[in-house]
Amino acid sequence: MEHVTVDVVSDVVCPWCYLGKARLDKAIAELASEMLVTVNWRPYQLNPDLPPEGVDHKAHLAAKLGGSEAVARAHENLTALGRADGVAFDFDAVTISPNTLDAHRLVRWAQAEGADIQANVVSGLFRAYFEEGCNLGDRETLIDIAEAGGLDRAVVTALFASNADTADVQTEIEVARDMGVTGVPCFIIESKYAVMGAQSVEVLTGALRDIAQMKNQTNIN
Repeated sequence: MEHVTVDVVSDVVCPWCYLGKARLDKAIAELASEMLVTVNWRPYQLNPDLPPEGVDHKAHLAAKLGGSEAVARAHENLTALGRADGVAFDFDAVTISPNTLDAHRLVRWAQAEGADIQANVVSGLFRAYFEEGCNLGDRETLIDIAEAGGLDRAVVTALFASNADTADVQTEIEVARDMGVTGVPCFIIESKYAVMGAQSVEVLTGALRDIAQMKNQTNIN
């Protein structure tokens, strides 16, 4: 059975990234009998200049998208897409657009505990923000998500109290930008092939299958 690695460059406050995760999860489930897929979550910040305390979500989006009507249309579209993929968006619950640097630090620490723990934490972050309206800039909220995902609460609390991995996360984001990543999600398969955007399950399944076949041919030759 072929083993394929997918690095997902994303931001935890990006609704398309949440959709992308749901679709990737479905694609991996469909291919479970054909290949083993390991997923690593990589950081990206859509709004790196936001203050640590965040800003008013609705005002921020209205300024970014061109008014409240544009925001409403975008949310209506995303809500319908989410429903089809099992994502229960509740945009009315979201009040704060946070700076996501600390959230990405948490995702990095989760990776050190294994892909399953990282997946739990990433799912918890997406769900907390988009379905429960939690402020992902609040460290106590992040620590709760960490603990629920399988991390040690005391360890995560101590890490947040330090400057641990702040520079490394920022560097990784810069590396993604230097590679040409200008939007998320971006699925980088086997460190070579990029699939941009929240593509359909069919597109992701096809890409994973094609790359696994190419990898298998290379191994045979």
